[in-house]
Amino acid sequence: MKGKILLILLVTFMLCCCHTTKLKMKVFHAGSLTIPLRDLNEKFKEYMKGKGYDVDVETEPSGSVMAVRKVTDLGKRADVVMVADYELLRTFMYPKYAYFYIAFARNELVLCYTDRSKYCDEINGSNWYEILDRDVKFGFSNPNVDPCGYRSVMAMKLAELYYNKPIFELIEKHTNVRANGTMITAPKDITTDGKVVIRDKSVDLVALLESGSIDYAFEYKSVALQHDLKFFELPDEINLGNFSLEDWYEQVSITVWKMENGRLVKKEIKAKPIVYGVTIPKNAENRYLAEEYLTYLLKEGRDVFVRNHQDFLENPLGFGNVPESVRKYVEIVT
Repeated sequence: MKGKILLILLVTFMLCCCHTTKLKMKVFHAGSLTIPLRDLNEKFKEYMKGKGYDVDVETEPSGSVMAVRKVTDLGKRADVVMVADYELLRTFMYPKYAYFYIAFARNELVLCYTDRSKYCDEINGSNWYEILDRDVKFGFSNPNVDPCGYRSVMAMKLAELYYNKPIFELIEKHTNVRANGTMITAPKDITTDGKVVIRDKSVDLVALLESGSIDYAFEYKSVALQHDLKFFELPDEINLGNFSLEDWYEQVSITVWKMENGRLVKKEIKAKPIVYGVTIPKNAENRYLAEEYLTYLLKEGRDVFVRNHQDFLENPLGFGNVPESVRKYVEIVT
């Protein structure tokens, strides 16, 4: 009898030790983060298994503005929000919808093409704007929805300043986006004549490139490399990737339409170096798991992102009431 009791106790103990708690978390994120987060999430799930948790990470890619709006205007719940422009978190989420935000990764703009693109054997870093003015189609994402979109439009104005040529006419001739000097205005409903193709997420243009529906597209360098697209690098004065040129970039701004408190309002955005941001919304359903995720991102994510052709900031920056478990991985900015 005593042996049976010991056996039952042993089996019970083993079952308890083998038990894992199931948890679920949701991440709203910029479309350009889809591939690095796919790899990061797999590693995070393995890491949490070692701590006794079976984690299901549910991701929702979108334009960064929409990722923020899901929380601030649509009332949706997310445990983590990651965007391609950390300024969106400062402007629209902090401090009403989030206690803090972190700037953690960088990028730059490039112009992508394929072997099927018209004049692909002629285009280079010196004549790209002349090629775009020929009988080709080119695309960028919606400036009202996606940071890559408003950055692409501002890059065209920076190109005009850099080359001292009327390059922004490529935008004004084929869309209803207008500029007054270095101040650009995007209307609520952006229209084109067909030469320019606009999608809500910059990564949505990749399929159009690959199918030959468009010839060229403005993308982040990381996205181009992740999708094995051909591209050429733009000068630092245009690509928004050089932190030492912040003053040069800020010559240009764009007014876009954003949803705020249930209504559309105009917001001015200045051209700045490209920096990604992350936060935990106040309405997160699993804050413990979200903090674990951010800690893992900042501790182990650097290598994952570099393998996916996207660099981390040397020192990620934390703003606001950064959780104690995360603070040692960021430089607190007051």
